[in-house]
Amino acid sequence: MEYRKLGNTGLDVSRLCLGCMTYGDPGRGNHEWTLDEEKSRPLLKQAIELGINFFDTANVYSDGSSEEIVGRALKEFARRDEVVIATKVHGRMRPGPNGAGLSRKAILQEIDASLLRLGTDYVDLYQIHRFDHEVPIEETLEALHDVVKAGKARYIGASSMYAWQFATMLHTADANGWTRFSTMQNYVNLLYREEEREMLPLCEAEGIGVIPWSPLARGRLTRDWDETTDRSRTDKFGSSLYRRTADADRKVVEAVAAVAAERGVPRAQIALAWVLQHPAVSAPIVGASKAGHLEDAVAALNIVLSDDEIRRLEEPYVPHGIVGFE
Repeated sequence: MEYRKLGNTGLDVSRLCLGCMTYGDPGRGNHEWTLDEEKSRPLLKQAIELGINFFDTANVYSDGSSEEIVGRALKEFARRDEVVIATKVHGRMRPGPNGAGLSRKAILQEIDASLLRLGTDYVDLYQIHRFDHEVPIEETLEALHDVVKAGKARYIGASSMYAWQFATMLHTADANGWTRFSTMQNYVNLLYREEEREMLPLCEAEGIGVIPWSPLARGRLTRDWDETTDRSRTDKFGSSLYRRTADADRKVVEAVAAVAAERGVPRAQIALAWVLQHPAVSAPIVGASKAGHLEDAVAALNIVLSDDEIRRLEEPYVPHGIVGFE
């Protein structure tokens, strides 16, 4: 395993982050394809054995059960100081007023609830799960600063939003002496490269660590275009990401297949290697529902794509409409 600093922080993270949305009670929340605790634990243990020390979850994943499963497993399989735990706040956790969003009330409530479910006194990275258009950013940023000063989070991060929104939040934090965001978790892969226009250059300029979600495009880059899985058949959000660009995206998938065939490796390794080669990227967030998924992800660290291979992978891409901010 390779390790690098997370953005301009002093925190060392594995070059791969394990995304834990896959792990949760299928009967809770709206992800019926998740793995229950018994099926999740071997994969979490395997990740640690492979050298992954970075784990990303969220309060909304399977109605909090992802945090519970991840917290119990990490407590058993590793020392707390050996792992980097990230979680998120924004989504709806209960009905009625103040049950979601980035108000001071919601943030201070949800950090305590997440810590309880995770079974830890602090998280290493606390992230806003999207931009909240209904709450002043000053209120959000000061609340996050207080979470850090209270010792409940070591660093804070943001996720998919417009670059101007992120730049405004960074400036506001700096102007008020509040903790600034250290990371950006956004949507980056060969099927969606719009972040290369504004967000990735901004993150490079500001020393922000980029930890892309869905680097394999919900698995679409790893199989033939018309092939489906249980997740793809029931993942309404995932389907919405590609609905309008199917013809162009199919050509990208075919390019990945061609390069992978020439190298004699699985397509996942090629698609992930492309994300890893971007200088702004600290650690892609990979999902794993099978042992082979983790093995492919680690193997991708050893692949260096040639300029010609990168050209072939990127050439079929056409501009996409903005997605993933919901």
